[in-house]
Amino acid sequence: MTDPDAVPSLAGMPHQIDHRHPDVTGGWLRAATFGAMDGLVSNTALIAGVAASASTNAVVLAGVAGMLAGSFSMALGKFTSVTTANEQVESEVRVERRSFRMYPDAEQAELVGTLTDMGMSVETATKAAEELHRDETRALNFHLVQELGVDPNEKPSPWVAAGSSFAMFAIGAVIPLIPFLLGYSSLWLGLACGGVGLLVVGGVAARVTKKPPWLGSLRQLAFGGIAIAVTYLVGHLIGAAVS
Repeated sequence: MTDPDAVPSLAGMPHQIDHRHPDVTGGWLRAATFGAMDGLVSNTALIAGVAASASTNAVVLAGVAGMLAGSFSMALGKFTSVTTANEQVESEVRVERRSFRMYPDAEQAELVGTLTDMGMSVETATKAAEELHRDETRALNFHLVQELGVDPNEKPSPWVAAGSSFAMFAIGAVIPLIPFLLGYSSLWLGLACGGVGLLVVGGVAARVTKKPPWLGSLRQLAFGGIAIAVTYLVGHLIGAAVS
């Protein structure tokens, strides 16, 4: 017979036996993936549009300018959006905390209702709510998770989001520029580098989300190819019109 003292307690160890969950709160991974994809598509399309009617020097200048402008724009935009979202969460924390102090019984009754809606009996829900409300901060966080779907203790860092956006956009944007920076003037080499980049980033993103890598690769190549083709066509038409 198994000695119960020999069996380690699993209390406080959720999901640590057979699996662990990654961060899905929208921190660095989402920003990095979006930055790399945006850099690849936008700069490859920009290079294609400029190369349709301009010299190699103009292509390199436009590509480098697009890389720098896009990297800073992505970083600033991501920093602002994450900071704004965090400040909104903090504002809701203040609202909820004020309600806790002005209407503690109503907030506790609200929690009882939430727990019963989740399947608890009224007796169990009442006892759980009473225990939870002994710690205001813990109770407040629980209310916000249930009411808004956000945990004030797990806000993403705007600096991490901005940094990953900047770095990955720059990496994605420089890929189609590689042949031109090495002295080649063939647009098709730049497009091939951009296409390979789209395949790689799409496959990596799909692997992280447990989707088939080939599906993610082909999806990104198809969408990116449409954007690049349209930009090239517009650049060619404008170049023909002004020449």
